[in-house]
Amino acid sequence: MKSPGCTSRHIKCFIIFCLCLGLIFLSGFFRMKNKNYIISKSHKELLIPYKPCRAKTNVMFLKTHKTASSTVLNIMFRFAERYNLTVALPADQLVHLGYPKTFVAQFVEEFEAIGQNYNIMCNHLRFNPSEVKKVMAANTFYFSILRNPIRLLESSYVYYKDNVPAFRISKDVNEFLASPMKYYHLSDYKKNMYARNIMWFDFGYDNNAEDNKKYIQAVLKEIEQNFHLILISDYFDESMILLKHTLCWDLDDVIYFKLNSRSQDTVQTLTPESEERIKAWCSLDWKLYLHFNQSFWRRIEETIGLKELEKEVNHLRTRQKELMETCLSEQEAVGKDDIKNKAFLPFQSGHANILGYNLKQDVDNMTMRTCQKMVMPELQYTSYLYTVQHPHKKRKILPLP
Repeated sequence: MKSPGCTSRHIKCFIIFCLCLGLIFLSGFFRMKNKNYIISKSHKELLIPYKPCRAKTNVMFLKTHKTASSTVLNIMFRFAERYNLTVALPADQLVHLGYPKTFVAQFVEEFEAIGQNYNIMCNHLRFNPSEVKKVMAANTFYFSILRNPIRLLESSYVYYKDNVPAFRISKDVNEFLASPMKYYHLSDYKKNMYARNIMWFDFGYDNNAEDNKKYIQAVLKEIEQNFHLILISDYFDESMILLKHTLCWDLDDVIYFKLNSRSQDTVQTLTPESEERIKAWCSLDWKLYLHFNQSFWRRIEETIGLKELEKEVNHLRTRQKELMETCLSEQEAVGKDDIKNKAFLPFQSGHANILGYNLKQDVDNMTMRTCQKMVMPELQYTSYLYTVQHPHKKRKILPLP
């Protein structure tokens, strides 16, 4: 028979064993990755509720040309309205922030009065960091968007056909690319910037500079220092998810309808030879694109992961489809001649047929306002916000029919 002392010792040992086991379990539980809690260790362990990230509201978007940037501008304008933010809008009758001149702060309406208190800047400008910093707060988030130069140059050719001397004379884009220097004259560089390395030009650099490795590396490094994020329009939905995560915005903040796109019948087919010639003719843009396309995917893998990205892109497209069914009569964009309400007719340029939308009329007032803002073209939205922010100023006269 076991003595009472032995039984007592066994009970104590069992209790101590259970306590240790419980502590090990709790320790493992608290070390688990949990979205609601984090562990902070000092002289004793403290359980601290996790604070979700705060949406960034001071944002500068460098609006590059022919890169789906009009769609991003619409996203930025709607975000500004939702949170009652102040937008750095073009002064007086300007529709761009002085472009193609290098940006200076005086291109912003009421800069002298408002100073460094703007929240959003996203109209076209030629980037000049020292002057932009006079307008935007010190904690501003800077981002931009790039596009494959092969597709970009063809788009530019059609859109700016009547305005760019280098494009005007040639029959089509392939003829231009067969001998670009036959049409492109350096003396007209301020009118010809759309014909060569336009993204390089938008970032504030010389689009006719020599393709020098040391120079290119210096520019790429400077862009990385000036911008927190560079998106890729060829992967637009993926770009919107990355933007959402980086800015700590909601899904509805980055939902969009594609704006300023053109009808397929105005797209010119590039020959394989022309595609290769673009890489050489726009070599600065090509290297810019290759560099930031790599950093774009690296950023996604480091922050979101491809599996999560795919899931969120599907959510975005589902939500987009829902809004299209709610808002749009035809569920898709229509040609310029088929837009019923001419107030939503986009600016037309060159040989492009810029598409727009027709809205359903059998929706409530709040839904109608949301739908109208999602399809509102760039010039009209800029003019509308200008009137709201500067009611005492003369309304902008837009170059529209």
